Amino acid sequence: MSTDTETKPKTPWGRIASDGFWNNNVVFAQSLALCPLLAVTGTATNGLGMGLATTVVMIAAGLLVAMIRGQVTPEVRIPIFILVIAVLVTLVDLGMNAWLHDLHKVLGLFIPLIVTNCAILGRAESFASRNPVLPSAFDGLMMGVGFTFVLVVLGGLREIIGSGTLFANASLLLGDGMSFLEVTIIPEYRGFLLAILPPGGFIALGFMLAAKRLIDARIAEVKRRSAESGGEALA
Repeated sequence: MSTDTETKPKTPWGRIASDGFWNNNVVFAQSLALCPLLAVTGTATNGLGMGLATTVVMIAAGLLVAMIRGQVTPEVRIPIFILVIAVLVTLVDLGMNAWLHDLHKVLGLFIPLIVTNCAILGRAESFASRNPVLPSAFDGLMMGVGFTFVLVVLGGLREIIGSGTLFANASLLLGDGMSFLEVTIIPEYRGFLLAILPPGGFIALGFMLAAKRLIDARIAEVKRRSAESGGEALA
């Protein structure tokens, strides 16, 4: 006899959030989407724009896949999921070209290439196709937020080291309302070209991965000590 768990597994919202943002982060844990990650993060502004576009696609893909999961047979689910993602990316691409044209020109080919982002198809297959609509949309949101976080942090580090600024040209790319983000960190800085080039992206990403490992190890150590202290208190 089938159970509700088989068709509608119950996933705690807190675990979805922690997995998407940190524990199962698209970049930190899965090492996916590295091509756009390294290509567009010359500035934090570009990283933010790419991250928001990807997040919109991930939310909508999770929502739609969860809605149609009962009508899609296992034999054709992957082509159907790819078609859904391609339609969503096309809509985002056209929307950015219409309303954020400068940012669209900067990101260029990497917006259509969101279709090939394995993280989006992977979440559609592993989560959205097995869970209800709202958890699937929330999973897409948190995965997108986690990816955007890495894009912005990596872009910010490369921009500060490479140009001495942060969120440069935010008002031109994202609209006048974002001008408050533009900051000059190091006045009259002559720049460090390597940080902006792809090799600098690899180096900065390596330091970020190492930092995550250290943070995770520290958190695990704190939990272990807390558990040991609790056990001693009970004894």
